[in-house]
Amino acid sequence: MMTCAEAARLMSNRLNHPLGIRARLALRLHLMLCVGCRRYARQLMFIREWLRSSANRDLHCEGYETMHLDPIARDRILSHLRELRSCDGPNGNGRHDR
Repeated sequence: MMTCAEAARLMSNRLNHPLGIRARLALRLHLMLCVGCRRYARQLMFIREWLRSSANRDLHCEGYETMHLDPIARDRILSHLRELRSCDGPNGNGRHDR
């Protein structure tokens, strides 16, 4: 039986890349049996969707003017995120370290 820690790792991993069939089935079985992990999975999905929906909005702080990200910094961040999403990673070996 999969532990909650292993399930949490798989749930986090599946946000970035598809899981293999064996891992998907093991996670699905664990989620059917574990209410805590089901709750955690819903929280992860909520956070992911919230971040996606707010990614292009301006940042607002009460009492301050609207803050904007410098276009050069924004492009650099987006470029790095695209590299991280690629299957091979930025240095071509599946790792993201420098």
